[in-house]
Amino acid sequence: MATLRGTELAQEIRQKVADLKLVCQGVDEKLASRAPKGRWSPKQILSHLCGPEHVGHLPILTAFIDNDTPVIDFDTENPFFSETRERMSFRELVAECEKNYQRVANFAEELTDGQLARKAHIPKLKDSPLGEYPTLDGMISGLGDFHVQFHIDHLNEILAALSSSR
Repeated sequence: MATLRGTELAQEIRQKVADLKLVCQGVDEKLASRAPKGRWSPKQILSHLCGPEHVGHLPILTAFIDNDTPVIDFDTENPFFSETRERMSFRELVAECEKNYQRVANFAEELTDGQLARKAHIPKLKDSPLGEYPTLDGMISGLGDFHVQFHIDHLNEILAALSSSR
């Protein structure tokens, strides 16, 4: 049976995606494809938020349910910027990102308290606020709230840098 917490997580995710879409409004294709030296372009930031091509971030979360304390490894620095995504318009990347996080929100809405309390072993998160053994609740919140907000701020910073260099 779905829980209030799962519904709250889903609402948080949907709000963060709405915030992201606001930042993306008015970004044209030329600007979206540019990047300050040594930094990601707006398209690469969105591609990173989309997660691995064809699967997004949901497999990381379903692993908590499918296995007892699974060991999860993911590439935190990977923009997942494939040739396919490079050819996508900025608007298409925004829609892809929204779709990915909608799947995560829908997943969160269906979770029980017991499922939300399940843990995984994620060595890369050892020094993070989530810790090396995050709960599924913490991981969904981290992915859908902290991670999206981090990249909203990142996108704003990149857009400001690109605007000042025109």
